[in-house]
Amino acid sequence: MPAVEEAILRFAHKVGRTKNLARTGWKEKVGIKSPESIAEHMYRTALVSMVLSDLEGLDTERVLRMSLLDDLAETITGDLTPTQKKTRGLARSRRLEEKALRRILSPLPKPLINRYLSIWREAQSLKSGEAKLVKSSDKLEMAIQAQEYISQGYDAKKLMEFIKLSSAKIQNSKTARILNVLKRKPKLISPT
Repeated sequence: MPAVEEAILRFAHKVGRTKNLARTGWKEKVGIKSPESIAEHMYRTALVSMVLSDLEGLDTERVLRMSLLDDLAETITGDLTPTQKKTRGLARSRRLEEKALRRILSPLPKPLINRYLSIWREAQSLKSGEAKLVKSSDKLEMAIQAQEYISQGYDAKKLMEFIKLSSAKIQNSKTARILNVLKRKPKLISPT
């Protein structure tokens, strides 16, 4: 088998771990026994980002890459809560995430590694409209998931903290409007 095909198989195996890694905050702060996986979170974030990017006329291909790369380091670092990142130090946490992402991307050809790292750094910087949209979609997805857990009977008071945190972190106006609709009309996404 040629080297690039082997590299893609190794990469696919590494990223597949996201399917089995639970999102930490739901477990630790709310006590949800079987919370969504990192992969489930990444998938919905990417879809929401794609739609919003298309509506806003942004570079959707870049947005999708950012969405898919944003949490990928968590396959090695784990899904660290904001409190855990602050305890470690935000700069140190960022360096550890980049090191982990490099490790995950390592089977790939060097030009791809460099391209993906550059896109990931852009996403972390929150300077471009695309980066702000991806981070905002990430927080919107968290709020949607919190509302879904509320509708399943989990502790609404604890889950509302996730929704409040989302409100504070969203930097894209359309995403903020969608979150406001969710807060006004939570039954839009209830299971009944």
